Amino acid sequence: MNLGQDRRDFLGRSATAGALLGAGELPFLGKLGNVSAAEAKLPKDAVQMRPEIEPVVRLLENTSRSRVLEEVADRIKQGLSYRDTLAALLLAGVRNVQPRPVGFKFHAVLAVNSAHLASMAAPDSDRWLPIFWGIDYFKSSQARDVREGDWTMSAVREATVPPPHKAKAAFIEAMENWDVEAADIACAGFARSAGAQDIFEVFSRLGARDFRDIGHKAIFVSNSYRTLNAIGWQHAEPVLRSLAYALLAHGGSNPRERDDAADRPWRHNRELATSIRRDWLAGKPDADATTEMLRSLRSATAESASSKAVELLNRGVAPQSVWDAVFEAAGELLMRKPGIIALHAITSSNALHFAFRTSGNDDTRRMLLLQNVAFITLFRGRANAKGRQRIDELEPLNPAGDGLAGVADIFAEISRNRTKAAQKVLGYLQRGESAEQLIHNARRFLFLRGRDSHDYKFSSAVLEDYYNVSPKLRDRCLATAVFNLRGSGGKDTNLVQRTREALG
Repeated sequence: MNLGQDRRDFLGRSATAGALLGAGELPFLGKLGNVSAAEAKLPKDAVQMRPEIEPVVRLLENTSRSRVLEEVADRIKQGLSYRDTLAALLLAGVRNVQPRPVGFKFHAVLAVNSAHLASMAAPDSDRWLPIFWGIDYFKSSQARDVREGDWTMSAVREATVPPPHKAKAAFIEAMENWDVEAADIACAGFARSAGAQDIFEVFSRLGARDFRDIGHKAIFVSNSYRTLNAIGWQHAEPVLRSLAYALLAHGGSNPRERDDAADRPWRHNRELATSIRRDWLAGKPDADATTEMLRSLRSATAESASSKAVELLNRGVAPQSVWDAVFEAAGELLMRKPGIIALHAITSSNALHFAFRTSGNDDTRRMLLLQNVAFITLFRGRANAKGRQRIDELEPLNPAGDGLAGVADIFAEISRNRTKAAQKVLGYLQRGESAEQLIHNARRFLFLRGRDSHDYKFSSAVLEDYYNVSPKLRDRCLATAVFNLRGSGGKDTNLVQRTREALG
C-alpha cells in the first residue's frame, strides 16, 4: 500500500455535538438548507470507490470542515439516503486516514459502526446527530492525516491479484507471514471471490491473535463486518484492505520470528483450545463458576486465566458463565481505574463477544473466548489498577424520585460522584425500574454531550452488553458504565448548535 498526496481544503473550525436530558425533539434536524457542493479530483493512483458512491465520498473529502455539514444536509434534502451517507463516511475514512496506529486519528473509521448503532437506537428526532458527529470527526482526522504525511489508499495492482481459487489461501499465508504487500494484493482477490461469512471467519481470528493496539484490531474486525452488513458488501474491498493493513501493524522485526508478550496468549491458547470437551457448548449456566472465573481474572496470568476457563468448560459450565465473568471483570476494571485502558477492556470484549456469537466455526469460537479471557488480564496489567472496588460488592442506593425523576437524579450524580451514581443505578434497577429508560437517556447525553470517538465506542458497547450478560448480573455491569458515561452537568458541545444554525 503506497503513500499518496491529496491536496484538500481545511478551512473549518472545531465542532462537536450537544443538548438536554429528556428533550423531546430536535426539530431543526428536519430543516435542511440549500447549499451547492464543489468536488475536487482525486490523485490518479488513489483507489476508486464504486461509481454510485464515489461522488458522495468526494463530497466528504473535498468540502471544508466549516461547510461539510451544510453540504451533506443539502444532499439529504435532495434525496441522499441514510445508508449512502453512512457508506460514504466509512469509505472516506478508509481512503484518507492511515490505519496505523490502529487508533488515534483512525477512530474516524473505528467509530463509524458505533455512530450507526447509536443512530439506529435513537428516536427519529435524533437519528442524524451521530452521523453528523462522525462526518465532523472524519474532517478532523483527515486534517491530522495530512499533517502527518497525507496518506491515501492506492489502487490495487490488478496484474498481481491472485485468481479466485487461490486468493483465500494466498491471503492467509501472507497474513501469517506478516507480509504487508502480499496481503494487500491477496486481500483484493479474497474480497472479490469469497462470501461475507467466509471472510469474517478469517478476519475474526486475525483480529484476536495479538494484543497490540489494546484491542483495536478486534474492534476494527467486528465493526467493519457490522457496518458492511448495513451498507452492503459491494463496498467491502477497500474496507478489507484497510483492515488487513491494520491487523499487520507491529513494531520491530517479524512477530513470527520473536516471542512478544502480545503474541503469547494466541500461541498458548491454540494448543489449550484443543483440550476443551467436544460438547462444550452444551454446558449449564453456573453462577458459582462465574464467581470463580472472576476471582481468577483479578489476579491470574493470561495463561493461568485461560487454563481456568478451560477447566470450567470441561467441568460442564456453559460458555455464557465464562463470558459473564469477562464482562464483570471489565466493568470492575473501569471502576478501579477509569480511563482509556479500562474503556478498551470493555469495547474489545464487546467486539470479541460479537465475533463469538457470529462465528460458525467451533475452533474460532474457542479461540475468541480464550483470547478474551487472556486479554482481560493484560488490560489489568496495563491499567495497573490496584483499587479495592469489587463489582460484586457494590451496594445499591435509591435515587431521589421514581421513573424519570430517578433517572434525572442518576445523571446529575454522574457529574458529581461516579461511585455514588453507580450505586444509584444499581438501586434504580433492583427496585424494578426501567433499564430501557436509563439506556435511552444515556444515549441522549451521548448525542448531546459526547466529545470524542471513545464516548461513542464505549457507550455503544456497554449499553449493548447489558443484554449480553446473564439477567442476574447485568444490573451491576450497567452500573459500572457510569464511570465513563456523560452526565447532565456542564454544557452541550458545539456541534448541536452548529447543526441547529446550519439546518434551521
